[in-house]
Amino acid sequence: MDISSMTSFANQYALDSVSATKTEDTLKSDYSNATSEELMEACKEFEQYFVEQIFKQMRKTIPQSEMTSSYSSTLKDYVEDSLYQEYAKAVTEQGEGVGLAKTLYEQMKRNYNIED
Repeated sequence: MDISSMTSFANQYALDSVSATKTEDTLKSDYSNATSEELMEACKEFEQYFVEQIFKQMRKTIPQSEMTSSYSSTLKDYVEDSLYQEYAKAVTEQGEGVGLAKTLYEQMKRNYNIED
């Protein structure tokens, strides 16, 4: 692994860590006193993160060109990550999304005895 690959990996890891840390903080919250709106928002955040990770893994299946510089590769990775975050947000916000948020929401409502 050359230095540009290591830099790109480190940058990607840092971006993933920020998104993962935000999601972890949301999931570690105590929702026993949450409103149904707060609970649904947490479930949507999780679904958004999940969909974002699916997009990123799908992108990894496409062969990359070895002709790019480390700077352009890092910039491209940043733009792609931002794009995947927006795609995931759009998927989650429209209609039922993939259904994960609603399923989590219903389960958590039962577990925390939250009324609508």
